[in-house]
Amino acid sequence: MEILRAGKAIPRVDGRGDAAALALAMRDRVGVLIGSARDYYGTTALKLGDRLSRRWLEKTRNPYLAEILAIARVIDAPGAVLLNLSYEWACSAAVAADPDGGGMRLLRTLDWPLPGLGRTVVAADRSGRQGEYLDFTWPGMVGVLTAVARGRFAAAINQPPMARRTSSFAVDWLIGRGEVWMRNALPPSHLLRHVFDTCATYAEARRMLVETPIALPVFFTLAGAGDGEGCVIERGEREATVHEAPACITNHWLSGSRSCRPRAADSLCRLEHMGRVAPGQEADLAWVVPPVRVPETRLAVDLAPRSGRAAARGYERDGPATAVSVF
Repeated sequence: MEILRAGKAIPRVDGRGDAAALALAMRDRVGVLIGSARDYYGTTALKLGDRLSRRWLEKTRNPYLAEILAIARVIDAPGAVLLNLSYEWACSAAVAADPDGGGMRLLRTLDWPLPGLGRTVVAADRSGRQGEYLDFTWPGMVGVLTAVARGRFAAAINQPPMARRTSSFAVDWLIGRGEVWMRNALPPSHLLRHVFDTCATYAEARRMLVETPIALPVFFTLAGAGDGEGCVIERGEREATVHEAPACITNHWLSGSRSCRPRAADSLCRLEHMGRVAPGQEADLAWVVPPVRVPETRLAVDLAPRSGRAAARGYERDGPATAVSVF
């Protein structure tokens, strides 16, 4: 398959139309993603996850439900609905002044254990009420995890640690899922898509990310096109703590004292690394080395919202899965 060639650039695709049509047109990439999920979770878990995810989306009247169900019909395999609500990645992110073109710069790695994500990532041109943006994503995914809108802002999502309530990881996970089931707010990736679709400025995006209720905690990193427009936002379901740029975030809370289960290894070391490299001028993702480069790293990006420039690369466990791609 063409997508397995490690030296090939990340493709830029038109994602402004029907998301289901894009999934159909790129069915080879969707097949890799669904197959990987089946191997990782098992078919029974995917079917159950689809059923429960759909019920929650219906209960909360999620605005993207119809789009997700259309994708599920095209894929016609378990996992399409569940993967659109999956939240099992670790990440490292930083926002600082862009030493090259002015404005701000957002650096991030996305770490997720599913194999195949690094070689199937695409750069999708999307369009909302306030203009176009470039979304680093996978065919069949509805929410936004990492994107840049030229002249407006760039943003990315990190996952916080799991709250520790008991001595059992499984029990804590079930308690957390039960709490989400009782909420009606948007999941973080759907809120971030709404922000890119509807916010014209960094200030609007920041306000929406700080104030909008969400279904579960999240860390947002936001970089604007103007000088000094950057922050990390630690979000609870209804509360927020904002750290002004230059700022970094990995997978532990920067504020407050919480009893949590670590989401990924070396969160403190990754935070220190991002703090060192964010103000620098490393080109073409030269900063993506241990400790931020881990076996689970699937994507790294360097985004400059003032110019709209973006550099990205996909990774798999054994190393780079694509060439460094500049957009």
